[in-house]
Amino acid sequence: MSNLILVTGATGYIASRLIPQLLDRGYQIRALARQPQRLKNRSWFHQVEITQGDVTIPSTLAPALEGVSTAYYLIHNMASGQGYTGRELDAARNFARAAETAGIQHIIYLGGLADEEQHIAPHMRSRIETGATLRQGKVPVTEFRAGVIAGSGSISFEMIRFMTELLPIIPGPYWLKNKTQPIAIQNVMDYLLAALDNHSGHGQVFEIGGPQVTTYQELMLLYAKARGHKRRFLLLPYVPVWFMAFGIGLTTPVPRPIAYALVGGLSSDSVVIHNAARKIYPEVNLVDFESATKEALTRLHPHKLERVWDDEGRTRMLKHEGFFICQRELKVAAAPEKIFSVITKLADRFEVEYMEADHLLLAHLKIKTPGEGWLEWRAGHAVNVTTITQTVFFTPRGFGGFFFWYLLYPIIALAFQALLKNIARNSVVK
Repeated sequence: MSNLILVTGATGYIASRLIPQLLDRGYQIRALARQPQRLKNRSWFHQVEITQGDVTIPSTLAPALEGVSTAYYLIHNMASGQGYTGRELDAARNFARAAETAGIQHIIYLGGLADEEQHIAPHMRSRIETGATLRQGKVPVTEFRAGVIAGSGSISFEMIRFMTELLPIIPGPYWLKNKTQPIAIQNVMDYLLAALDNHSGHGQVFEIGGPQVTTYQELMLLYAKARGHKRRFLLLPYVPVWFMAFGIGLTTPVPRPIAYALVGGLSSDSVVIHNAARKIYPEVNLVDFESATKEALTRLHPHKLERVWDDEGRTRMLKHEGFFICQRELKVAAAPEKIFSVITKLADRFEVEYMEADHLLLAHLKIKTPGEGWLEWRAGHAVNVTTITQTVFFTPRGFGGFFFWYLLYPIIALAFQALLKNIARNSVVK
C-alpha cells in the first residue's frame, strides 16, 4: 500500500499545521498549491514533494493524485468573492472524479459545523454541500465539521484576538450571544490524523468540537481574561454584515471578503448535535478554549510564526498571528559576511536573541512599548549581490499597543528605514 499522502490547500492554515505532524509520523507528503512559490519559506518545504495544481482546472489533478493513497481536501474559495459557493462545488466535483480515476482509497475533508436543517449562512451551507459533493464519488470520504478553531493563525481565532485586544468596549450585534463549541487546533489535527488509520470513519460525517458550549461573546471575554484585559460589550439590535466585515478587515488579519462570509456564519448556533466522533475516535483528548488560548499566547515570538508573507522584492505591512509586521528589502553589491560585520557593530543597541553567522540576527527591542518588539535581519546571497531583509515584529498589548503602532510607529519606521540604508551604504564602502 502506498505511503504517499496528498495535502491540498497547502498554503492554508490547516495544511501548515498538518504537514509537519504527518512528516513526524513518517508519511511521504505531496503538497498541492496553485502558487507553490508561497511555500518556499515553510520549515518543511524541502521535506515534501511540491506540485502545482488547481482543483478548478481538472487537467492539473491527475499528476497530483498519481500514486497517492489518501488525500486531504482542505480547500475553500471564500477569498475569491461573489460566486465562490458555485466554484467550491465545481472544485469538489472535479476532485472527486479525479480521485476516483486515480484509484485513491480515501479522502479526508474538513468542513464547517452547522445544523443543516436550519437557516444558515451561504458560507456554512457551501461547506456542507462541498462535503456532500465529494461523497457523490466512489472514493470513501471522512468528513469532519468544525466551528471556531482555537489556535494561533486560525482566522476565527485571529478575529477574536485582534478585536478583543483593540477595543475596551466591543460593539456587535445581539447574535454574539449565539452558541458555539470551539475546538483547539491540536484536536482538529488529532481527528485528521486519527482518520488515516481508523477505517470505521470511512464514509461518515463527524461533528467535532471542544468540551464546552459557550457564546461568541464569552469567547472574547475568555481571551481578554487570558491577556489580563477588562472588556465590555455594546450589543446593538442590528449591524449590517458589510459594515462588520469592513471593520474586521480593517482591524484584523482577516481579509474583508472572508470576514463577510464568516460574519454571516455567526448568525446561527454552531454546536455538536451528533457526538459520534467521540465514540469512533476516543483517543482524542479534548482541550478547552482557555488552554488553547494560553498555548496560542506562547507562540508570540518571531521564531514561532509561519512566514506566509515571504516572497521577494516587496515592502510589506501586515497583521499575522497576533503581530504587526513591517518588512523591507534592499539588494546590495556586497558579500553577506561584510553586511553582517556592519550589522553586528550595531547590535549593542539591541538585545540580541539569536544569530546565525552571516545569515540571520534577531534582536529584542529595548524601548518601552505597550507590547513587545523585535528587529530581524536576514541575508540571501546570489551572484555578486546580497538581499538584506529587515523585519520589524510588534505584538500589541491592548488598545495602547494599537495606538502606538498606528500613531507613533510611522515615525519610528523612518528611523528603521534609515538604519537599513545605512547598513547597505556601509557594507559597500571600500
